[in-house]
Amino acid sequence: MPHDVVLKLMNGVHRGLMKATGGRAGWRVAGMPVLELTTVGRKSGQKRTVILTAPVREKETLVVVASRGGDDHHPAWFLNLRDNPEVEVALKGAPAQPMKARIATAEERGELWPRITADFRNYRAYQDKTSREIPLVLLEPR
Repeated sequence: MPHDVVLKLMNGVHRGLMKATGGRAGWRVAGMPVLELTTVGRKSGQKRTVILTAPVREKETLVVVASRGGDDHHPAWFLNLRDNPEVEVALKGAPAQPMKARIATAEERGELWPRITADFRNYRAYQDKTSREIPLVLLEPR
């Protein structure tokens, strides 16, 4: 698993690509839409924005995977929204919209996970690397 500094650098480079191209590039990765998720830091209270892929979209609900590349620890953004589910989500450079995050129930995960891993095998590989169950997060309009 990449070090936190590497993950932050990758996010910064991706954000820079989107900015440099005026939003014409960077909004799709590996066949998935990209979104900017803003959470409130559970320790700092500061807004934190991360770029994520959304392998499933159902109507206005977006699903993101808290994989952290198969690391044994949850990503910070997941811990932030677990403690404060009021988030903001921006798609394709549009202004961020307020959304509510919630962790998928066991039943929802049981339905979504096979769909995600059938289309995007990297997530199956991430799950194989860790003993924790990788959570799915549903981002729903408020």
